[in-house]
Amino acid sequence: MKEINSVLIIGGAGFLGLHLIQKFYDIEPRPKICVFDVRPLPDRLSKQFNFKPEDIECYEGDLTSPEDVEEALKISGANVVVHAASPMHGAASDIYQKVNVQGTRNVIDICKKMNIDALVYTSSAGVIFNGEDLHNADETWPIPEVPMDAYNETKAIAEDMVLKANDPANGFLTISLRPAGIFGPGDRQLVPGLRTVAKLGQSKFQIGDNNNLFDWTYAGNVADAHVLAAQKLLDPESVSKVSGEAFFITNDTPTYFWALARTVWKADGHIEKHTIVLKRPLAIFAGYLSEFFSKLLGKEPGLTPFRVKIVCAYRYHNISKAKKLLGYEPQVQIEEGIRRTLAWMDEGF
Repeated sequence: MKEINSVLIIGGAGFLGLHLIQKFYDIEPRPKICVFDVRPLPDRLSKQFNFKPEDIECYEGDLTSPEDVEEALKISGANVVVHAASPMHGAASDIYQKVNVQGTRNVIDICKKMNIDALVYTSSAGVIFNGEDLHNADETWPIPEVPMDAYNETKAIAEDMVLKANDPANGFLTISLRPAGIFGPGDRQLVPGLRTVAKLGQSKFQIGDNNNLFDWTYAGNVADAHVLAAQKLLDPESVSKVSGEAFFITNDTPTYFWALARTVWKADGHIEKHTIVLKRPLAIFAGYLSEFFSKLLGKEPGLTPFRVKIVCAYRYHNISKAKKLLGYEPQVQIEEGIRRTLAWMDEGF
């Protein structure tokens, strides 16, 4: 079995990237860990991370520049690449096209040129979501012809490129991981947003009837899956079963959508005695009105039909494939993950 001698984590300075650094840092023997990102690592790290920044080699560059990617790979000497870079939700579609599609094309081409052993790609569980309910969805579910949004459309395109690039005969191995609902220390969207909702006195409002099950995934568990994927690609006994394959990654504990929000609010002392429920049809109508008037005022809408559909849909997945072939098991449960995330926020990040 080949060792992970050196790993280049593309997007390593971001939310998931910090967890990826930590998990590769914990491997024995520890590989050389390199980060490629448009930004440097944070000036200070949360107590949630115990790696030493001076042990990490960092290269700043543009993913959409083949020259930058090649230079980072050349200097790092990596034999494994983890591609976890992507713009956050809410960006313009042309940005997703440039980074998720063009950037991933660059990564594939340069990896093959540099004879990299393994490429692990961070996709999204949303690649199969088009607004319809997903009940216990597994990897046999097709990519929809009409995508839900530009983010997941470009993620699906990039994933397809990565998996089609898998070439065991020439020693280039690829795999794609599809995490769902990531949260954890370093998260700048989900849990911080929920805290803001409570501070604004809006935690009494609920969109939908809350009967829909939803998958959330602790970021450290997602990072565990990436390490396992890299190791399985380099293992002669498992490579034929995992290379060129996609895997859903979740906490394997689907919960009612609003359960996570209320766990966060409860931890902060916000417990509502009464909940005001906005039913799905009315919420979608309100979303269209919000979009219309926000456009007139030149502002970002707080409520959109897209957000309502996400909040009200069943979206939970079957991770039997990841358990069986990758040996993946979520190590940190939802409530412990929330505790760690709130602790990170309370440190002043």
